[in-house]
Amino acid sequence: MRDEAQHSEVIVERRASAGIIRLNRPRALNSLTLDMVRSFAAAMDDFAADANIATVVVSGEGERGFCAGGDIRALHESGRAGSDLAMTFWREEFRLNHRIATYPKPYVALMDGITMGGGVGLGSHGRHRVVTERTKLAMPETGIGYFPDVGATWLLAHAPGEAGSWMGLTGQTVDASDILYAGLADHHIASFRLPDIIDTLAELPRNAGPRDVEAVLKNLSSDPGASAIKSNRDLIERCFHFGTVEEIIDALEKEPGDFAAETLRIIQTRSPTSLKLALRLLRQGRQSRNLAECLNRELGACQQILKSPDFYEGIRAAIIDKDRNPRWTPATPEAVDQAAIDAFLRPAEPPLAL
Repeated sequence: MRDEAQHSEVIVERRASAGIIRLNRPRALNSLTLDMVRSFAAAMDDFAADANIATVVVSGEGERGFCAGGDIRALHESGRAGSDLAMTFWREEFRLNHRIATYPKPYVALMDGITMGGGVGLGSHGRHRVVTERTKLAMPETGIGYFPDVGATWLLAHAPGEAGSWMGLTGQTVDASDILYAGLADHHIASFRLPDIIDTLAELPRNAGPRDVEAVLKNLSSDPGASAIKSNRDLIERCFHFGTVEEIIDALEKEPGDFAAETLRIIQTRSPTSLKLALRLLRQGRQSRNLAECLNRELGACQQILKSPDFYEGIRAAIIDKDRNPRWTPATPEAVDQAAIDAFLRPAEPPLAL
């Protein structure tokens, strides 16, 4: 029975007062399938109802990644075939993100290694979020003709200043210091100490609460060093506070220095439609009352993205043909019709039951 469990894509175990959920697709960087989302959600429900479990700990198997996001090849194939898989996956994944954000027990995410897209959703909505010297986090969706989802339009919209706008539009990979600065994690802990975290949390009494968990994590925490985003905060503020992608690009063109030049270069490789949609969703995220509003808005955009040529072209270039040379339609931000962006903001039908 134990051997069978070790071959499951989600391994669930109990260790004293800790409930442990381990993503187990290391060769795929623990990218999520629909079955994994369902197994994860079921484990969380079981742990919530178990009086012997004080804390839930989530990790990814292997040393390379916590979770690299959803299985975008499967989503691509579903959209092409017109099947229900893509929408079912997004609907259940978003419900899981909300469940994590509102979970009644301390939820500890060990975001070690690559953490992208859906991995951010599993980690950064949690109450206690740990990153390591190996953590590489990104919301890279504008590079595949998609947009930041899994509630990222709530998370990034509430990052300091325009840090979230920079992260959401560029899709750049950031390290532990930037992740902490952006408010997407709480503690930097050396990767070799991750087993200590689990062992110590498991020893907590059954009535342990968030303060007890924080004390454990704080005791093991260390300084991750200076944040590059924080160091460039003034430049990011100047360039990313605008309401249109065209204004952001124009501002970047006027800035001296390597950081602005590299940011501009990256943005110009992204899907113009995705850039405009991402910026619109991030701005609306700032006006939203809660995460649920953002998740519902994102789900509505998901229903429309399956009709977008850039979604299929971006995934083709990134993971199917791997030529890294997507041909976006339209090819420039100026050519993107505002009505086309408005169409992405139609309410999801049916809405998420949160």
